Amino acid sequence: MQNTMAIDGHKAVITFDPEIQMFRGEFLGLNGGADFYAKDVKGLLQEGKISLRVFLEACAEDGVEPRKSFSGKFSLRVDPAIHEAAAIAAAAHGKSLNQWAEEVLSKAART
Repeated sequence: MQNTMAIDGHKAVITFDPEIQMFRGEFLGLNGGADFYAKDVKGLLQEGKISLRVFLEACAEDGVEPRKSFSGKFSLRVDPAIHEAAAIAAAAHGKSLNQWAEEVLSKAART
């Protein structure tokens, strides 16, 4: 099971590692690895803030942009039947497949 947590405006995915009996957080959308471990939510927040601060300080020292940049383009391969169904759904909503997919992805990403 995965969950997300926001720390100082940055999202992190939180998973549980049963081998070490700790939660692991990993920041998303950064130009490098910034992860952290703790046994509870309070610890995750504390360790996450430390990990993020160290990462951002290292980026500043090295003159590196901390956030990944995204072009807005990506390829998606699906079963042809799904492609057809999506094209039909888009047309039924009076949208291009790209417009419809962006709307569906946007809704799904907010949940």
